[in-house]
Amino acid sequence: MAKKKTIPYDEAMTEIEGILARFRSEEMNVDELAAQVRRASELIALCKERLHKAETEVGQILGAE
Repeated sequence: MAKKKTIPYDEAMTEIEGILARFRSEEMNVDELAAQVRRASELIALCKERLHKAETEVGQILGAE
C-alpha cells in the first residue's frame, strides 16, 4: 500500500484558503463541490493534528525546564 504524501501545514492552510475563496466567489460548480468539501475536511483534520502535536511537544519542552 502506498504511503500518503503529507504536505506542510502552511501549504495545507493555503489550499484551504483557496477552496474557501473559490466557494465564496461562487467559482466552484456543483459538480466539484462535494470533492472540494471532502478535500477541505481532510486538510482541516491534518492541520488540527499538526497543531495538537506541536502543542503537546511545546508543553513537554516547557514542562521539562
